[in-house]
Amino acid sequence: VQLQASGGGLVQTGGSLRLSCAASGGTFSVNTMGWYRQAPGDQRDLVAVATSGGATNYAGSVKVRFTISRDNAKNVVFLQMNSLKPEDTAVYYCCLRVGNGLFTGCRPNDFWGQGTLVTVSS
Repeated sequence: VQLQASGGGLVQTGGSLRLSCAASGGTFSVNTMGWYRQAPGDQRDLVAVATSGGATNYAGSVKVRFTISRDNAKNVVFLQMNSLKPEDTAVYYCCLRVGNGLFTGCRPNDFWGQGTLVTVSS
């Protein structure tokens, strides 16, 4: 399975971006797709995940500003990011986990994309 993320860029505080991640090379009837982010010097943290059944889970810091969605027919996951803040600056990674990862997210040995950089200027 390969994951290709896109949509990162430079945006001002308060702006919006939409990330996309397309999965190819495999089909799993029950799966979880999600987004993590890693700022310089920090660990990789969960942002949001969504199961193939439609359940979602968010980090508290983004819950009212970000929305995760999926197109299961196309194996694509999106992350709509609104009201962006400088602290949202990070490399954003998409992931896919076979099975239900709603509360545990993706694991290191699951499938990961290459990352897309989001920079929010103050």
